[in-house]
Amino acid sequence: MKKYIHRVNYYETDKMGITHHSNYIRFMEEARMDFLAELGYPMTKMEELGLNSPVVSVSCDYKRTTTFSDEIEIEVTVTQYTGVRLKLSYIMRAAGVVAAQAVSEHCFLNENGRPVALKKYVPGLDEALRALV
Repeated sequence: MKKYIHRVNYYETDKMGITHHSNYIRFMEEARMDFLAELGYPMTKMEELGLNSPVVSVSCDYKRTTTFSDEIEIEVTVTQYTGVRLKLSYIMRAAGVVAAQAVSEHCFLNENGRPVALKKYVPGLDEALRALV
């Protein structure tokens, strides 16, 4: 899987010129959307299939600051997949140095908000995710 690149925008920095910590969660979401699209299941397709994938939990450890115009390279890895829940790991690097490490966990819900097993609901996505664990 390719790495996602985010260039820090000026509005994403605080008064000290440092990328505000809350933006890293947004960067993770951008990278997750790119990751799903690369698998052939962009969020638009998932929604057409009646599928949602909300965040169940998220955590982020900040290692180094980034600033305006820094390029953050985000590597997304599947660390756990049960068919109903998905856990992703993110390593965010700026200039080759780890700036943050994070984890997000998601479930899969149908349009009625009920949990679904991807194997039955979207077998192609299930296969793609199982191959990455």
